[in-house]
Amino acid sequence: QVQVVESGGGLVQAGGSLRLSCTASGRTFSSYYMGWFRQAPGKEREFVAHISRSSSDTYYADSVKGRFTISRDNAKNTVYLQMNSLKPEDTAVYSCAATSAYYGRAYSRESSYAYWGQGTQVTVSS
Repeated sequence: QVQVVESGGGLVQAGGSLRLSCTASGRTFSSYYMGWFRQAPGKEREFVAHISRSSSDTYYADSVKGRFTISRDNAKNTVYLQMNSLKPEDTAVYSCAATSAYYGRAYSRESSYAYWGQGTQVTVSS
């Protein structure tokens, strides 16, 4: 049984920063490709960022490129999402996802990930 758990959400003013963390257990963490997605109220869930198993490749949605950074520490079984210069439109529930399969360019698709966390709320006030 793979468990994915996020933490680090909260309320922050526009222009501020937050760092989300996510752990995945049940198998060697370094065997997972990891992704972050978000869902704002009334909207579809959307891709935010992806990181490969060795951190050699990272990908971002255009809306967060240059402001968010995904990273991982395999020794701590943790993936991070550092979010800087936050905007009110970044308000959403952020979910972490894991997959042990390689999907190439399909890293932004929800269906590429087998395991999901419950999500953590990020609220950015103006």
